[in-house]
Amino acid sequence: MDYLEHVRADSARLGAVARRGLDAPVPSCPGWTVDDAVRHVAQVYVHKIEVLKHGALPDPWPLDFSGLKTMEWYDETRAAIVAALEQAGTELPTWTFSPRDSTSGFWYRRMAHETVIHRIDVEQAHDAVTPIDPELALDGIDEVLYPTVAGPWWEEGDTKFPVDATVRITTPTHAWTLQATATTITVQQDTPSQLTPPTSAPPHHPPPTGDAAPPHQPPTTGDAAPPHQPSTTGDAASPHHPSTTGDPVVAGDAAVVVFGEPAQVYLWLWGRAGDEVVQASGDLDVLRAFRGRVSEATQ
Repeated sequence: MDYLEHVRADSARLGAVARRGLDAPVPSCPGWTVDDAVRHVAQVYVHKIEVLKHGALPDPWPLDFSGLKTMEWYDETRAAIVAALEQAGTELPTWTFSPRDSTSGFWYRRMAHETVIHRIDVEQAHDAVTPIDPELALDGIDEVLYPTVAGPWWEEGDTKFPVDATVRITTPTHAWTLQATATTITVQQDTPSQLTPPTSAPPHHPPPTGDAAPPHQPPTTGDAAPPHQPSTTGDAASPHHPSTTGDPVVAGDAAVVVFGEPAQVYLWLWGRAGDEVVQASGDLDVLRAFRGRVSEATQ
């Protein structure tokens, strides 16, 4: 997949739509305006430029960007992140929050998804949503499930949603099975067999965390880093690896099964679409708790 081309195209679209008005509220991120979303993305780009330059987290961070004009700053950082990624290539050793991938290729993938999710934020604010590439959406489901949700972030039981159940996420061609406890989440990408949609859709219910702060606002890394970030050691992995961790789990044991088209499942996981865009069968209390856990991991 050409992640860099997605960064180019989606960042251009984000900027073009943002210019329709910076004061418009972002529906899926209560309290945010388009200006907040654009400045957030610019700060993320600056952070990743520094990570790629030094191979480590920037210090001090964050810097004071308050005096910069939003769109001028965004345009500069948009060009700079593309240039930084191109210069780094995909094999440069660097800091990441993935236990598996300590190469710059990780940031190619992460910046593609960072950009498209916030492109959707800005488009939703101006009622101008355009489609997400289906291949990118499938990859985005895989990325949010690992390392963001199923990384080693839960060992101390630091969650308000200590769900103990198996959850299955499915699309017409791919499926992921997650085993969650209070202290672990493991995930495996399953073979595309027996991918049947659930028999009924759940009633609409609000996200379990209520009016949470917008996802993607961690205080240190500037993008969707998990709540606990170990230093990255071990062998680097390709950004195209399947998200498989821990021992295999049995899909038939799933307490709840979620089914939808790739883009809808992707946006649902990121809190950019409501429960009405997916189908679900099984224990809806588990579903609510799982969504809460995802929300914790993506803040």
